[in-house]
Amino acid sequence: MKQLEAHQIAGWIAVGFSALITCVWAYWGIIENFHEGWYYQEWLSNIGLMFAQYLSPMIIFMGVTLVSICWPRIGSVLYVIFALLAAWFFKAFSNAATFLLIIPLIGLGALYWFGRPQPRKLAVSLVVGLPLLTLTISGMGPFLRVSQRVNDGNLQARLVNGNGVDLIWAPDGPGWPRTGGNWNEAQRVCQHLSEDGLTSSPVPQNLWRLPTVDETVRSMAHHEQNSAGVWDAENAKAAYKTAPDKESPLWNVYSQVIYWWTATEVDEERAYIIVYDGKVWPRSKQFGSAYLGYRCVKQP
Repeated sequence: MKQLEAHQIAGWIAVGFSALITCVWAYWGIIENFHEGWYYQEWLSNIGLMFAQYLSPMIIFMGVTLVSICWPRIGSVLYVIFALLAAWFFKAFSNAATFLLIIPLIGLGALYWFGRPQPRKLAVSLVVGLPLLTLTISGMGPFLRVSQRVNDGNLQARLVNGNGVDLIWAPDGPGWPRTGGNWNEAQRVCQHLSEDGLTSSPVPQNLWRLPTVDETVRSMAHHEQNSAGVWDAENAKAAYKTAPDKESPLWNVYSQVIYWWTATEVDEERAYIIVYDGKVWPRSKQFGSAYLGYRCVKQP
């Protein structure tokens, strides 16, 4: 009887930790999906990306947990395999990888090897139900925000009247690419951009440039209304009357780019980037990512 109770306690501890970890993956996945994903014009493409890239960790972890509940020994082996794959992925048993990922996975494998949560149906319901509830509650707000984005379809050069600053923003093309690049590349492209912003000249034209962080903050908008952004250079903080979003006229809803380089340097190695929602962060000038692009500007 005591042995049976010990097996049940071990099993429910394993179920509890598994459900918690799966909920964390559900929260991360749905938030990231509506932050950096959901940029295709086709609904099915967005759904496919969501499940393949952002919800796959939740689905995989949930699947292994369900196997562990129904077939404990097989599930235990799968957890150990996960731990070995994690060790391989991180290329070394660093302290962070060991204590935050590898050891917990091996521990869960051991708990499922000896544990038997009863009733089994309740364990299955918790492992499936709690992450789906987390996903639904966490994703509701971001989904509504993304579904209500303003997109006028005009990707030409735009005169944007900001909060005390007026700038012409480059059209879709080399001065406003749909994939990212590093800070030096962005500076070079703007310098070589032709007057109409549609082609890149072999010699510098010096007509276009990267916007400063102050200019970008003051130009951000939400639902076609300026967000009244102000840049506090002393504290390196941007404040807005209304939070901006990835919308026209500044942003391309159907581009994966969600960060822009600015001309404002932090030091020799770093420059500021701005997120579509108005947040400003320092980044290494050498950093390159498909999600980090730029949009050149010039005076009217």
